Amino acid sequence: MLGRLNHVAIAVKDAEKAAKIYGAAFGAAISDAVPLPEHGVITVFVTLPNTKIEFIQPLGAASPIAKFLERNADGGIHHVCYEVSDIIVSRDILIKEGARVLGDGEPKIGAHGKPVLFLHPKDFSGALVEIEQA
Repeated sequence: MLGRLNHVAIAVKDAEKAAKIYGAAFGAAISDAVPLPEHGVITVFVTLPNTKIEFIQPLGAASPIAKFLERNADGGIHHVCYEVSDIIVSRDILIKEGARVLGDGEPKIGAHGKPVLFLHPKDFSGALVEIEQA
């Protein structure tokens, strides 16, 4: 069920600015900033040989990232994203095993144009987990 690590997301006040150091210092490929209104964030991806880093910044005052940044003014790791072969089957197994799916439990389209779900951090040793259809 669990596939490769797709990305690690870091919440920041300015995603483009945060990503620039990876391009300048390490020569990593940096994506354009993409607003995702349904998730309340703006994303910028840094592509590494084995995974990606996603910088996320709030898109409006109601963004869940805004609250995170109130508690963590300098930013910080927000979530990890794993690929799954079938998001619906994975969701159903996770719920059966006691994991809580955030939101209404239905996948939404994420930054890569694929269905995603978020899982409650209390069920995963304090880490917010995103699963993405591979």
